[in-house]
Amino acid sequence: MSLRSKAKFFLALCALLTLLCAVHASAASPDKKEKPNGRLLFGKVLDPQDNPLPDAVVYLTNTRSRAVKTYIVSTDGVYRFPALSTSVDYEVYAQYKGRKSDLKSVSQFDDRTQVYLDLRIDTH
Repeated sequence: MSLRSKAKFFLALCALLTLLCAVHASAASPDKKEKPNGRLLFGKVLDPQDNPLPDAVVYLTNTRSRAVKTYIVSTDGVYRFPALSTSVDYEVYAQYKGRKSDLKSVSQFDDRTQVYLDLRIDTH
């Protein structure tokens, strides 16, 4: 192999290694604008006297995609939605025997990883 061929091979190898390093570095350091996933939204569905409302249904809406998740509470009135995106706003409300709670929001700008919200329904 001539000196000129060796130089071209070395330059091509260096260019390839530089490209691989750049690709690896961009994959290793995610965009700082992205927020990690993993928010937990939880709370209770209660009547005005703070009694749990078993079998109430909690509706959670992703305001970006408009996808809706539901949760049927048990006897303790507790609901939970784990692993929610921290880069999306959510709206949540509960329904019990045809009555609804007020609509509450969880903002993507709220930096808490766990958000507790009680949902109250006037049962009278």
